[in-house]
Parts: sequence; structure tokens; C-alpha cells
Amino acid sequence: MTASGILVAGTSSDAGKSVVVAGLCRALARRGIRVAPFKAQNMSNNSMVCVDGEIGRAQYVQALAARVEPTTAMNPVLLKPGTDRRSFIVVRGQPAGTLEAGQYAAGRAHLRDAAFAAYRELSDEYELVVCEGAGSPAEINLRVGDYVNLGLAREFGLPVVVVGDIDRGGILASLYGTWALLDEGDRELLKSFVINKFRGDVSVLEPGLHEITRRTGVPFHGVIPWLLDVWLDSEDTLQVGHWRASTSLSATARERLRVAVVRLPRISNATDVDALAAEPGVDVLVTIDPAVCDAADLLVLPGSRSTAGDLAWLRDNGLADVVVRRAAAGRPVLGVCGGYQMLADEIEDDVEGEVGIVPGLGLLPTRVEFAAEKVLARPSGTWRDHPVEGAYEIHHGIAHPCVDRATPAAEPFLDGWRAGQVWGTMWHGAFESDAFRRAWLAEVARAAGSLWLPEPGAPSFTDRRERMLETLADALEEHVDIDGLLAMTRVGARS
Repeated sequence: MTASGILVAGTSSDAGKSVVVAGLCRALARRGIRVAPFKAQNMSNNSMVCVDGEIGRAQYVQALAARVEPTTAMNPVLLKPGTDRRSFIVVRGQPAGTLEAGQYAAGRAHLRDAAFAAYRELSDEYELVVCEGAGSPAEINLRVGDYVNLGLAREFGLPVVVVGDIDRGGILASLYGTWALLDEGDRELLKSFVINKFRGDVSVLEPGLHEITRRTGVPFHGVIPWLLDVWLDSEDTLQVGHWRASTSLSATARERLRVAVVRLPRISNATDVDALAAEPGVDVLVTIDPAVCDAADLLVLPGSRSTAGDLAWLRDNGLADVVVRRAAAGRPVLGVCGGYQMLADEIEDDVEGEVGIVPGLGLLPTRVEFAAEKVLARPSGTWRDHPVEGAYEIHHGIAHPCVDRATPAAEPFLDGWRAGQVWGTMWHGAFESDAFRRAWLAEVARAAGSLWLPEPGAPSFTDRRERMLETLADALEEHVDIDGLLAMTRVGARS
């Protein structure tokens, strides 16, 4: 039977699997092929709400690349790490208990069944399913019970493409080592190597590629160059902090806006600040340095998968004191979701962190109570007549107004609160609304004493993402033998 899809695996996490899948989805969609992305299991605290529940953020963007509606079938199992030894399980978009570290290798049969059923749904609906693996297929300690890498490929007869990041170094050893560690049955499905992030003259690399193919029998289908202007919503925290300085680098220091984002231990949905980093003249830095947080024009407390635990970490590392000092001095602070919850008077959590009642930072007039049922919503609204659309909510913590105390100058802000220059909202994705983002940043800049102003004619966030996906697809069309990959599938068999 001809393969209904293709699996893009990697020599390691962050090798470029997500980027290659997104690029293939856009390139194939441009050819008129009805294509869908798929990742059987994602371990990530970066997620998104789609029409039928919660999925990994990377699969959401891959669906946009494929020009199809994102659904939970594209990421049927999502594991959200809560501690080093426990993950919260999301199956088909809804909470489904926890998974302990000791259960990871053998306690996932029901998750495998859900993943395989979702793949069958997609393969029946779409011409081709472009699958993304997880980590590396050579993690032989996890091969028993695997359903996201070679277990998926064996179940559905999928050809496997292994992507390696040459910028990390040791690319030839990584590719050969991946092949060498596989058993014979798995090796038969390994049909292609692709190298990512290459800089230089490909002819210098080619002798090594020929030797790897001679030893393994696996051909190379492409060498993708380093693409400076390509970014993708990351599935984990490996990419957090990789934002480059935005454009308008000729601006003076006072004409720029410096944004510090606290790298929380359980940071979640950090993609909220991608839109800030895309704004010309706005520099975003992810940090745990109290001095950097204190010096920034704007300090952001992002989402967290462990609000009470990360709040304790803030206190232990002196960062809570920085937040309080900034608030007292009228210097801007933004909290999003878990970060907003930390700014509350009090947090009661017998669900996520099971810590009972703990004091918050006391900067916004709200009390947070964690509920067993997770809120998944797609809200919309306005701020000073600027529409805010495309926002989403993913949280157990429910913020209730504190009616027993008055906060000076407190006013509603995106279903949260603003008091002085302390801002808090449960809404993720709000800053992707261009007019709102620019107006809000302009107010923050004035409060911070920055001369930053929005750049007239700057591209919208949506346009920037579309341009990125088109650039990525162009690069794959030029540097990857897409026809050769398709020839291994039912799409190629029909052409």
C-alpha cells in the first residue's frame, strides 16, 4: 500500500522538524495538494486553542501553513510538563490526567490508540499527512511503546526523513549514528536525510554526504540554507530567547523600547511576546537577571505551567522585589495568564501545584482560585476602541475581583486589570492585534520615558507570519527534492 503520509524526524530536539513540516505544508498547499500536519504526541507548554480544544502551538502554525483549519486531530496527545517528573495530559484537546516519569516508556497504550485513530481521520480526509516526530528516533530506550517516531512509521508504513541541524556541529556523526542505532525493520523505513541551517559552499560538504549515503544506503534530498528571516512558534523552551533585535537599528537608544521577559522555570506560551519582538524598534530579551529586569522599559511575566511554584522561584531569586519596586515607581509591568495570576492578592491552588493558599504580589485587585476544569476559550474585545481579536485562554486559575479592597486607579484591561503601570490579562495572543499592540506599546513607552513610536507602514503580525511561511516554502522548493519525497507517497504515485 502506498504511504498516506511522510514522517519528518530529527537527529535531536530543535533540529528543524517543525520548520521543515511547516515549509512542506505550505509548498504542497501551493501546489494544490490538500495536506495536513500531524504530531502524534507533543511535549510542550506552548499551546493554542483551536475549534475543538487545545493543541501544540507548532501544529497550529503548521495548519496555517497548510491553509487548513487547525483541529485536535493534528496533535491528539499533548503533554504539558508540570514538574521534572510529572506531565499533565491533554488528549484530543481536553485534560486527561497526569503521566509520571516512570510511566513514560510503558504506560501510554491509551495515548497511542488516540494518536493512531487521529492519524486515520486525517489520512481519510486529506491527500497527504506530513508528520512531525519528537526528539530523535534513535532514542532506543523509548522504542518500546513509541507511537510518535518509528512506532508511527511502522504502523502506517510511512517513509521517514531525518533532519539534522548542521549549525550544532557533528552533523555527519549524528545522521550516521541515528541510522546505526535503529534495528533492521526501522532502518527499512528511513528513506531520506535532509540537512538544515547550512552556511557556506555546499560542494565542501558533498564528499561527506556521499560517504554517509554509501555507508547507509540513505540518500540526501536536500541541504537547506540558514534562513535569517524564518522563525516559528516553538514547541518547547529551546527557542525562547532566540529573538533577534528588531529592525530600525539606526534608532538611538531612547528611541527604542527595551522589553525584558522573565524566563520562568515552567514558562508557558512564551510566544505571546513574539508580536512585541516583531515590532520595529522593540528589543525583547529573555532573562533571569534582576538587573536586566530592573533596567528594562517593560518587564513581562509570561505564562507559567506552575504559577505558585514559579512565584516562589521569583521570590527566591530577588525578581519579585524588582517587580514590586517597578510598580511602586510607576514603571511598566505586564503579566499574562500565569504572570497575571502572580500579580494577584492571593492564589488558592489545590489543583495544579496543590499548594493551598499562598500570597501573590498584591499589585492587582484580584484573587485566583484554581478549578479542576480547564478554561479553553477564544475571547475578543477592545481596548480604547482598538479591537483585540485572535486571543485565546488556557488556564485552570480563575481570577475573581477583590471587592474588599480598593486599588488606586484600577481599571479593567482585557478581562484582567490595570493599576498604575501594572497590567494583567488572562488572554494569550492579544498582542497579535496590530492596532492594539502599537497603541499599548506607545503608552508603555511614554510611561517608561522612551521616545519609541510605532513605525508607519510596518507590516502586520499576520503579514509577517505569512511572509515567513512563503520564504520557508520558497527555500524548500529550491533546496529540497520535494518531488523525490512525494514519489514515496500516494500523491507521487498518482502523478
